[in-house]
Formats: sequence, structure tokens, C-alpha cells
Amino acid sequence: MALTSLDWLIVGGYLVFSLGLALYFYRRAGRNTDAFFLSGRNLPWWIAGTSMVATTFAADTPLAVTELVANEGIAGNWLWWYAALGALLTVFFFARLWRRSGVLTDVEFVELRYTGPPAAALRGIKAVYFGLFMNGIIIGWVVLAMETVVRVLFPDLTLLGQTSFAFVGIEIGAPMATVGLLMLIVAAYSLIAGLWGIAVTDVFQFVMAMVGSLALAFFALDLPEVGGIAGLVDKLPASTFRFLPEVGVGALESAGVLTLSAAAFAAYMGVQWWASWYPGAEPGGGGYVAQRMLSARSERDSLLATLWFAVAHYCLRPWPWIIVALVALVLYPGLDDPREGYVLVMRETLPPGLLGLLFAAFLAAFMSTISTQLNWGTSYLVHDLYRRFLVKDRVEKHYVAAARWTTFALAVAGFLVATQLDSISGAWGLVLSASAGLGLVLILRWYWWRINAWSELAATLTPLALVALQLLGVPVPFLTEAFPTNLFGISAITTTVWLAATFLTRPTDAARLDTFYRRIRPGGPGWSPVAKRNADVEPDTGLARLGTYWIVGSAIVYGSLFGTGHLILGRLGTGAAFLLAAALALGWLLRDLARRESGTLA
Repeated sequence: MALTSLDWLIVGGYLVFSLGLALYFYRRAGRNTDAFFLSGRNLPWWIAGTSMVATTFAADTPLAVTELVANEGIAGNWLWWYAALGALLTVFFFARLWRRSGVLTDVEFVELRYTGPPAAALRGIKAVYFGLFMNGIIIGWVVLAMETVVRVLFPDLTLLGQTSFAFVGIEIGAPMATVGLLMLIVAAYSLIAGLWGIAVTDVFQFVMAMVGSLALAFFALDLPEVGGIAGLVDKLPASTFRFLPEVGVGALESAGVLTLSAAAFAAYMGVQWWASWYPGAEPGGGGYVAQRMLSARSERDSLLATLWFAVAHYCLRPWPWIIVALVALVLYPGLDDPREGYVLVMRETLPPGLLGLLFAAFLAAFMSTISTQLNWGTSYLVHDLYRRFLVKDRVEKHYVAAARWTTFALAVAGFLVATQLDSISGAWGLVLSASAGLGLVLILRWYWWRINAWSELAATLTPLALVALQLLGVPVPFLTEAFPTNLFGISAITTTVWLAATFLTRPTDAARLDTFYRRIRPGGPGWSPVAKRNADVEPDTGLARLGTYWIVGSAIVYGSLFGTGHLILGRLGTGAAFLLAAALALGWLLRDLARRESGTLA
């Protein structure tokens, strides 16, 4: 079905509203870099948390879920469900500490924690590596997914009467060129609005994207060829509806559903969530999640924002996508590119008006992710590279202007990366492999005084070098496996290297450790030598209690996720039991947190 005038009116109205919000926040964003990158550190928890969720709801996510379900059934979503463990670790162990640090970016944190030339070098390397290289890949795969949406929705699309264009010597089709124009719109409102405008727009975009996803799932189930949930269960193999993977030795083929090997599942659940850097799931918090925690108006808002993010990200969003993915398996079996199934269901199912709404919802998902990536990446390149090393001691308006120019340049760079990517899943594997082993340092630097700048430098550069050797075909021991089982070898080698670097180099200066300890007040035995020198400081206590919170939080997320799924599939008793357990866990957690806030905790 083609988009009607009503559909285009809805799409146009959404774009105008988004630009209007950006203009509304223009003056506030231009006050200084703190306002442009951190909203003046005044975001309430529900805006900060929803902004995180909206950012992780990109154009690629429903398409990726559709591909996972097509290849491995519902259990294929463990490729990202595992990350809830790391997200909840951030909620309880790191959210308050990030807000307490007072830095502008998580890269600036490097020179709060360490000192000397190694710390300065680490800050510059991380600014370029994450702000430009990793961010460019992330933007690229989001653009690639949006190109798939446009190409499948509009198979006969032309732009200015042409089907393809030459861009800096690269031949691109009309769908990709259209997404390039959308990138310009996103860059415009990102450089105008700053984080306040982006975060408020994210809330609107998240609601719009969820309404569109729910509407599509409802209409798709109502198709006579599908016959509702009962029809899906009848028409698809029972293995498709497993929530846990059928773990075997090697990749097994069962009823047409590819299952996970034991080694792959162990890599996801036992290594990846704490070892690898990944946007939105950085061990210890980082990236745009740290940006939102730093922008929260209090430590309490920082914790609640990340808790809301974890619940909404893993419990509210997945099931409408999974339902549509299952419908696509029934309607379009054997697609060469399973990701296209989601968009085909959109095109063939929705009536006029709703099709425009869902296309606008895809635009909202795309724009919320790209705007955050641009603002976050720019914060590194301007604050941690340009201001720190290249042009110092200028007025704030100079750096805000630099941020706006950099935002535009980063958008162009991300688009160029997209034209060179062949696969979203390939980009995922590259990002996760090139950071395997770094995560443990990002966690321990908060809780162990002996971690120094050399530790983090070694942990940052070693996996990158190992992946480069893999790509070049150099036979490195333990690195003969493909992703994700290569994570075992990369993480082990990286950990060995950074531990050696830690003990073969001098500790961070005592004065810097004292300053850090007095500001952050980390608890636990890892700071004992520093704590003895600063006996007047009252550190955080109760690491065992925080560990209990982490376990309870995991029960809330996975209980809600599986309970909702069982109810949808008609397994009422099992679903109710999971949801009741999650509700009891949530009640205990909120009560205990409230007692801790009021100071009545025993």
C-alpha cells in the first residue's frame, strides 16, 4: 500500500513539531557547553530515563529483532536480553557515583580519576576512538536500517527524478539519498536544541514509536492469514516460541530454527555483559547513558532514570516487535533478508493514516537515536579533544559554536560510514569484539584504587589490536573462533595485558586518589589504603546490599519480560506467576530504596 495524502500529512506534522521543539530550546542550549551537552544538569528522572529508552529504540531495533526471530525464534533475543545484567549493575552501583562526579563527559572522568601524561593521552584517545570511530559505526548501522525501511516501503522511489546519485565519489540509491536528507534535518535540530531539546523531543518520539509499534502488532495479528496468537502457534514450529535457547554443542538445526551453541550462549551470559563496551550497555555506565546520568538534577534522579530505562528497555518494548516478527515468518517465509519482513508487514497491513503514523514512528526512532549520537559524540570531540588539547581558554559561546559545527560534520561522517557497511549484525560483532576485556577496567576503576591510566590504556587498545589481527588473518592463539565465541580469547588476553600494565607501572598520584575519593566516596575494601588517609570521609557502605538490589532488579526485569510473553501466548498461569514475582520484587526494592533515602535503613 502506498502512503496517502493523510499519511504524508501526519509525517509532515511530526517533522514540523520536532523542529519547533528544537527552536524553542535554542536559546537555552546556547548559554554554555554545560547547557548544550548536559541540559544544565537539571533533567528530572522520567525525562532522562525516557530519553535513554528512545535513543536505544532506533530504526534498526525492530528490524534486528525480526531477523533474530526469523533465525533463532524468540530465544534469539538473548543477543540483547543478556545486557539487562549490565544495565542493572549501572543502576545500583554506578548511577549515584556518576552524578556525584560532576564531570561533563565520561571521557573527562579519566582526568578526574588519573593524572599525568598517560591520563591526558588516554582522554584524547578515547575522545577520538569513541566519539568518532565507534560513534561513526553506530550512526552508520542506524542509517543502514533506515535505508532498509525506506527502500522496502517505497520500492519505486526516485528523488528529483533520479534513482541514484554520486556522493563524494560513492554511488548511492534514492532510498539512501533520502535518508541522507533526513540526517540533515536531524543534524539541524540537534545543533539547535542541545540536550534539553533532544531529551524532551525523545519523550514525544518514544511515545509515538510505541503507539505505532502496538498498532502494527494489533493489525498484523488480525489478518485472516494469521488468525491471531492461536494462528501463529498453529502455523509455526513449537521451537519458535521457546524463551530460552536450545543450547547444544555447535550450531544445531531444529525444525528450521537455528539454535545457539553452548559456547555462544556462555559468551553472551558469562562474558559479554561485563567485558565489552556497547552503546547503551557500557559496563559501569558510559556513553550517552552516563551523559543522561550526569544531566539528572540529583543523585536520586540519576538512579531512578537508569532504573526506568532498564525496565522500559527490556520489558515494555520487545513484545510488539516480536509479534510482528512472528507474523512476518507466517506471511513471508524464506525471505533473503529477514529484516525486510517487519517493513513488509507495515506496508501490506496498515490502513491509511496508521501507515503514515508508523512511518513517522520509524522517523522518530531514527531521529531520537541519531540526535543523541551526534550530541554525545560531539561532546567528546569538542570538550575532550578540541577544548582540552587544541584551543584552550576561549569564551563559552566559542565552544558552543564549535559544538554546532562539529554536530553537522559528524552527521556527514556517519552517513559516509553507512554507505560502506554491508551488515548491521556484522557491525555489532565488530564493536563488541573491539572492546572485549575493557569492561572490567571500567567497572573496577570506581572500586579499586590500584587501577591507573595505563590499565585503561592497555584495556582500550589491546582488543582493538587483536581484532585488527583477526581481520588481517594473523593466527593469534585463542582467536580462531568467530563472534561471539572469540570474546573468550580476546577478553582473556586483554585482561592479562591490563593486569600486567597495572602492576608494572606506578600507581596514580596519592593526591589525585585522595581528591577522587573525597568527591566520589566509593565504598568497599578496594579503597582501604586511601580511606585510611582520609578518615574524615564517610564512604558509601553496603556493597552487599547493592548486590542484593542487582539480583532483585534482574528478577523484576526478566520476570516482567517473560511474564508478559507468556500472557500474550496464552499461558495465563505461568505468565501470572512471573508477573506476581516481579511485582513483589519491585515492591520490596522501592520500599528498601525509600528507607535508604529517609535514613531509616538498618
